[in-house]
Amino acid sequence: MDSDVALLCEKIINDERRRGHGNLAKELTAIVTAHKQGAKPMLPTQALTQLPTSRRESAPLVQIIPHEKLRHHMVLPTDVEARFMRVEKEYAARERLAIFGLRPRNRILLHGPPGCGKSLGAERLAWATGLSLQKVRFDTLLSSYFGETASNLRKIFDAATDRPVSIFLDECDTIARVRGDRNDVGEMSRIVNMLLQLLEDFHGQGLVIAATNLDEALDPAIFRRFDEVLEVPKPGATEIVRLLKLSFSTLATESDFPWQEASVAMENRSCSEIVKACQNAAKRSVLASRERVTWRDFEAAMAEQRRVA
Repeated sequence: MDSDVALLCEKIINDERRRGHGNLAKELTAIVTAHKQGAKPMLPTQALTQLPTSRRESAPLVQIIPHEKLRHHMVLPTDVEARFMRVEKEYAARERLAIFGLRPRNRILLHGPPGCGKSLGAERLAWATGLSLQKVRFDTLLSSYFGETASNLRKIFDAATDRPVSIFLDECDTIARVRGDRNDVGEMSRIVNMLLQLLEDFHGQGLVIAATNLDEALDPAIFRRFDEVLEVPKPGATEIVRLLKLSFSTLATESDFPWQEASVAMENRSCSEIVKACQNAAKRSVLASRERVTWRDFEAAMAEQRRVA
């Protein structure tokens, strides 16, 4: 390879890495390395598409979570699980639905208390539909310059029409709060109006998923723009036992581990709190060189959690 060409390739790779296109930079590096060694270069595993970027800093507006890294194991009440599955089944049958002029649910709002699995739910929907997840980066989306936030938001939705992806607006109340607040100088209303229009006009082949802890703070018109509004609740007694057993699935527990007692002790806790307690109990067991997680391990983990709270 000519030295000037090699230098240009290196510059392109470094530029892509700076833009946050880590996977693309790795694939280009592998191609260049293979060429230098006289081997047949492997083709990129994904289409080389341009991520939407902010106008002033050229910073990525989304963070891509590849499909293979998405979490998808959830413990939900039966009725909530059925509604998640309905979204997934409709997406799988989208071509059959289109024959009859029907459109699958592809705009989903997840709401509920903190730590109950809304982000996990977004990942699960993307995983089940075979899509990558593009998590909106509010640190680069929001701008102090007039009109630029709305422009950045449009870029994200426009990019999502080029290929099937899942757009994930985590903590969407950041840009979807009730219009007309007395402290609003007008820009927030414009952003909400833009979001409403983009949701209304979205005809991409993927999904738009939003999540919030503060559903009461959302503009009422937002709810009408979603095909499915799903509450992700705190786990009940049955779900807590299932979650405990799932969290301890990689380690054995003592034969008389009191699952029901543990469920009562974790009542009104969020999924993330329950999983964290199990992880801390498992760590205690491993560090003590025990072959099984004991009730004492779990009690100690719960006590530590209460002290932190």
